[in-house]
Amino acid sequence: MESRFVIELSYNTRYKCMSDSVVDLIAARGIIAICRKIYGANLIGLANALQKGGVKLMEVTFDQSDPDCVSRTSEAIAQLCASFPDMQFGAGTVLTREQVDAARSAGAGFIISPNTDVDLVRYTKKQGLVSIPGAMTPTEIMSAHDAGADYVKLFPANYLGLKYLKDVTAPINHVKLLATGGISADNLGDFLRAGCRGAGISSTLCDKARILAGDWDTLTRTARELVSIFNTVAEEKGWQK
Repeated sequence: MESRFVIELSYNTRYKCMSDSVVDLIAARGIIAICRKIYGANLIGLANALQKGGVKLMEVTFDQSDPDCVSRTSEAIAQLCASFPDMQFGAGTVLTREQVDAARSAGAGFIISPNTDVDLVRYTKKQGLVSIPGAMTPTEIMSAHDAGADYVKLFPANYLGLKYLKDVTAPINHVKLLATGGISADNLGDFLRAGCRGAGISSTLCDKARILAGDWDTLTRTARELVSIFNTVAEEKGWQK
């Protein structure tokens, strides 16, 4: 019994340390690239380009319309983890415990969902992973936070707008929000200054036309521009002290 307790304690401590390091990385880097339906050599090429541009966090989404999404996304995450040990990878569009388990087994450090499912948040935290559920309303944001979410994804951020964000964060200024949905170099700084602590960025960083064309240099420059914007605001706000 004592041996089993020690093993469980060591296991839980290890994953708690991993979770803390991911939270610290998100705080320091702020940008999560969202990769949808990108696999194989294209995914590796994209990760390499983004890493060169200073992006250290990537989300690989589960395509819920694909019956093989669990295996495909898990394999993609495992491939990325093996190829880029200096980056941190997570799973997105996570809706079930099975998907949490598959992502964790593949090496994912964080779980992102499009919605607020408090049971899934609690399960994710129990597995030692960083939880980032999606939310839109103050009720959803607080429900996610109270369930243990490390960050809350404000989605769809561009549709909700800056005034909405400022109104919400006036009373709810203790919850760390990530702007997601329509974020680009044109508005990233505005969302950060208005109250978000980072952003999930999809088409701007993971432009499929450029990926298919192998235009990695442009994607690297885009990544570098977004990272620079985040770093500028982080310095203004004193986030990186």
